[in-house]
Amino acid sequence: MSDSSCTSIGLLLFPALTQLDLTGPYEVFVRAPNIKVHLIWKNLDLVVSDRGMAIQPTTTFNACPELDVICVPGGPGQINLMEDEEVLSFIRTQSKQAKLVTAVCTGSLVLGAAGLLRGYKATTHWASLDQLTLLGAEPVSERVVRDRNRITGAGVTSGIDFALNVVSEMYGSDIAQNIQLHMEYDPAPPFTCGSPRTASEEQLKKAQEQVAPFIEKRRQATLKAAARL
Repeated sequence: MSDSSCTSIGLLLFPALTQLDLTGPYEVFVRAPNIKVHLIWKNLDLVVSDRGMAIQPTTTFNACPELDVICVPGGPGQINLMEDEEVLSFIRTQSKQAKLVTAVCTGSLVLGAAGLLRGYKATTHWASLDQLTLLGAEPVSERVVRDRNRITGAGVTSGIDFALNVVSEMYGSDIAQNIQLHMEYDPAPPFTCGSPRTASEEQLKKAQEQVAPFIEKRRQATLKAAARL
C-alpha cells in the first residue's frame, strides 16, 4: 500500500462521465477501513456529469499520491479521453505500482486505449462490449470480471457489485459483506429487463436502435485508439 496505515484509491473524475459509475463505487470504497478515496482530474474545478450533476475533484493529476487502486468510470465523456494523452499517461503511470487496475462501464475502453488491457479478459457496458476486442482485450459478458490485477465492471449499476468485489479482494469477504449490509444493497428491481440476457427481443432491439448513432461514434474513437497502440 502507498501508506502503511492507509489504502489509497483513486477514481478518475472527468466531464460528461456517468455519475453512478463513480458514485456507486465511491459509496462502497469510503466505507472500508483505513482508506483514502481520491477524486482525480486535471484541476479542481467542478466537473459536470453527463446528466448535469456537478462533482468536486479532491486532487489533481500532479498532486495525486501513488495509488493502490486506480479506477476509471465510464460515460459519454470517455470518448474524449481515448485520445487525451495527459489522461492516458496519468493512468499508465499510476498503473505501474497500483495493486489493482480497474474500471467500470466504458471506463474499460479508456484502460484499453492506454494499452492496459491487451491480453486481459474484461467487461464493459453491453452496448460496447465487442469494442474491447479492438483494444486487444477478451470481452466477457459478466457483471464483474477479474483477470490477474485487472478488475472491470459492466454497465453503470454494476459499479456497486464491482466495488464490493474489490473490497473483498483487499480486506476480505467479512468486511465487504458488512458494507453491503450497511448499504442495504439488496436489489429487487421491478422488472427483469436489466441486461440483454433478460430483456425481451423487442426491448433489446429498441434499446440498440436508440443508442446506435452514439455507439458508432464511440466505435470510431476506439478504432483510432487501437491504431495508436
